[in-house]
Order: sequence, then structure tokens, then C-alpha cells
Amino acid sequence: MTYVIWTRIPDFACMVLLILAFASVARHTRTKAAGLWLVGWLMILVYSIAALFTGIPGIWGGLAFIVFSVSLVWAGLLFTYASIPYRDKSSSRWFLATLLATSIIYFTVLAASSSRHGVLNLAALLLGLGPLAITLASLRTINDRRRWLIVSFCGALSIFLLIVQNRPQYGHTMAWNGVLFTVYAGNCFFATLTYRRATAGAIVTIFGFSAWAMVFVVEPLMRVVRPQVVIEGEVWHIPALVVAIGMMVLLLEDQIEHNKHLALHDALTGLPNRRLFEDRMASALERSRRTGTKMALLVIDLNDFKQINDTMGHHVGDIVLQRVASTFAERVRRSDTVSRTGGDEFSLILEEPTNREEAVHVGKSLQQLLDDPLEIEDRKVNVRASVGIAIFPEDGSDAESLFVAADQQMYRAKRRSQASKQDTGSAK
Repeated sequence: MTYVIWTRIPDFACMVLLILAFASVARHTRTKAAGLWLVGWLMILVYSIAALFTGIPGIWGGLAFIVFSVSLVWAGLLFTYASIPYRDKSSSRWFLATLLATSIIYFTVLAASSSRHGVLNLAALLLGLGPLAITLASLRTINDRRRWLIVSFCGALSIFLLIVQNRPQYGHTMAWNGVLFTVYAGNCFFATLTYRRATAGAIVTIFGFSAWAMVFVVEPLMRVVRPQVVIEGEVWHIPALVVAIGMMVLLLEDQIEHNKHLALHDALTGLPNRRLFEDRMASALERSRRTGTKMALLVIDLNDFKQINDTMGHHVGDIVLQRVASTFAERVRRSDTVSRTGGDEFSLILEEPTNREEAVHVGKSLQQLLDDPLEIEDRKVNVRASVGIAIFPEDGSDAESLFVAADQQMYRAKRRSQASKQDTGSAK
């Protein structure tokens, strides 16, 4: 006689195909949560395998039930963990480990204990007290709202289990479904907090998690209220498929946004590239013409940058560009635009209110930011800059003429800097 539940083979095959598709999408995305999601779906695959053997009597059937239950909970916990900030912190790892450990303890006791109420109560208390203890122990380093929300979920679940789990007939079933409902309702809640956008991926994922959580309420309720109504088991697995599809759409949406960002931003510094800068320049000019106001274009070129690359290496040169870009971006107003428009050239748009005096002041302040040497890999790197300024409409009526005027002034400033450096060297 065989006790393998062969009717669940189609579910297993479907889950394998789904995970292969998810892995293929996740492999081409930069989303940090993708790896945790993939591990979560592998746990769902383990759940599908264990489900085939839950009909075996005796210890092996009990072990299959434990694996079946724990893998389903662990998948949900990993999905939740993916939406928590500070995941790389050691306390966050301990927090996750505590959740995983207390869940396996609880389901092991639930499967093995029929009359040992004290042991089961202790296991239920661990579900609530374990995460609370880790949170309190790491309070000085991390005091995150989402972690406290998880602690609240676990505390409410612990109280619920203490109330229902020892009841005759349906106590263990209510406890089992209560744990799973809490985990996947939590997923719905944290997905809503994380993906605050009205996109297809976010909507489908949140809806899928809510439906998945309700499975653990509706399915046992149907058994009690309408036992004569037979619903195929595959129907209860539909929400999981919806969540998987929603997650894949989220990954694709994030990848599309990333590609758009790459198309309009410099890969090294993260600043707008020349294409985006020219678009913003055109918009700024149009606003200035419409309102009759002025705008300024600043072209900033790093002096002796080639020498830095040649003597210290391109790696150091890249770090210099990143540091300078970060320094300039922090200095300008949000309404202004700073861009890397060439190898060692940066451009800046200053919109109204502005005039030549203010533009000159900004240019000098940017130069002064580079007065102190940069500390890079235990070396001090001296960086200087030459600035050219063009004002609309005094120095040009369109973007091209403004760029020409600013470039000419910048090169004059660079020649003066080089001449001054040579005179200083001759005097020595």
C-alpha cells in the first residue's frame, strides 16, 4: 500500500515550473529582495514535496507534516524579511533566526504532543517572547518601526495560540491555521508598506498575499460550516501563483526603472548625463523665456585630472570623480541641476532667482570645496577646478551659444591657472 498523495503531483510540477520562471527573472534584476524571494519560493517547493508524504502513518508522516508546515512558514518569513530595512545588520539576522527557530519548535511540539498542554503552551510563548527579546537586546543599535510591528504580530499570535490550541477536536487545526494566517497576513501588510505605488506588480502581489492569508481562514471554516461542499485542493493554491506572478512583475518593473535611470544618468557618479542635462537645459531656457528671468550655466573642469589618472591609476581617478560629484550635488539647490557632461567636466544649471554675481559666488564656493586634499586610499589627492559662467540671455539666447560662452571662459580660467602654477614653479 502506498501513502504518497499522488493527486498533489500536478501542484509539485506547477511549482517547479513557476520557480524556474521566477529564477530566470530574478537572475536579470538588481532588486535586493529578489534573492530572498527566490529562497522563499524554494521553501514552497520543499513544502510541495513534503505534502506528497503527509499521508504516511507513524513517525515518517509526522516528520513530513513538520517539514510541510515549517517550510510554508519559513517561506512567508523570508518574504517578510525581504521588506525589512537593515537586513545586513547582525541583529536582523538574529531576529530572523529566532523567528525560524521558534516556528520549527512550535510545529515539532504541535505534531508530537496531543496531551502535553504545558509543553505546547511554552512553545507558543516562545513565538512571542523570542522576537521581543532580540528586539530589546538590540534596541540601542536598531529601533525600527517594522521590527516592532513584527513583534506585535508575534505577540498577538502567541496569545491566540494560548487561547485555542488546547481545545478538543479543532484546537490544533485552529493553531496551525492561525500561525499561517498571521505569517501571510503580515506579508500583505508589509508589502503594502514597502510598495506604495499603484503598479500592476504591487497590486497583484498585495492582493495575492491577502488571498493567501484568507485561505487559512476560509478553508477550515468551509470544512465546519459546509462540509458537504467539496473544493479541489488546487483552488487553495491559486493565491500562491498570484503572488509569484506579482513578484515577477515587480522585478520586471524595477528593472525597467533601472534601465531608464541608466539611460539618463552617469553610471560612475549617478549624476544626470549629458542627454538628461540637455533636456533640463531646454526646459530651463523655456521657463526663463516665458517668465522673462535669467538663468546661469556653469561649466566646471577639473585641473590636472589626467595627471591623477596617469600617476595614481584610473581607480583613484574614478573615486575622485565620485567624491567631486557628491560634493557638488550636496552644494546646489534642489531646483538646480548638476551633471557630469564629460570625462572630468561637470555642468550646472542655476535657475531664478539668479544673476551673474550669484553665479560667480556659486562657482567660487564650488572651487573652495576642493581646496582641501581628498583622502583616498591613505593618499592625499589635490584637486582644483576651473569654472566658466554664461548667463541667459546676456551671453547667449540658446543652449549652444551658452555652452560656447561658458566653455571659452572656463578655458581662459584654466590657462590662467596653468600660467600661475608655472610662475610659482619658476619663482621656486
